[in-house]
Amino acid sequence: MLMNEIIDRIEARPVCGDACSLKTDDFEYAFASDLMSDVLRLMIEKTILITGLCNAQTIRTAEMADIKLIIIARGKKADSHMIKIAEESNICLLETDYSVYRVCGELYSYGIKPLY
Repeated sequence: MLMNEIIDRIEARPVCGDACSLKTDDFEYAFASDLMSDVLRLMIEKTILITGLCNAQTIRTAEMADIKLIIIARGKKADSHMIKIAEESNICLLETDYSVYRVCGELYSYGIKPLY
């Protein structure tokens, strides 16, 4: 699934500048978690992290797990520090008002596969 399709399906807002809008990666998998220790177990390319955890640790964890797209759910907003770290790490951040559950359902219904 391409970035523009993801944005449309979950009514998301790109928050890390041009990096998100220019991405043409085709994402295949998604993992939802607010527990970053679970995310660290991931090492599968083309994976999306869906979370409600909105802090710098989320970005650092995604960086270590080689995740290039984070969807922040439940209407939470990334602060300027988070955005700065994401841009430096070439990680795209999307925000949506949808719940984590709904984001998962929407992406799954359009072909994104779960990791487990």
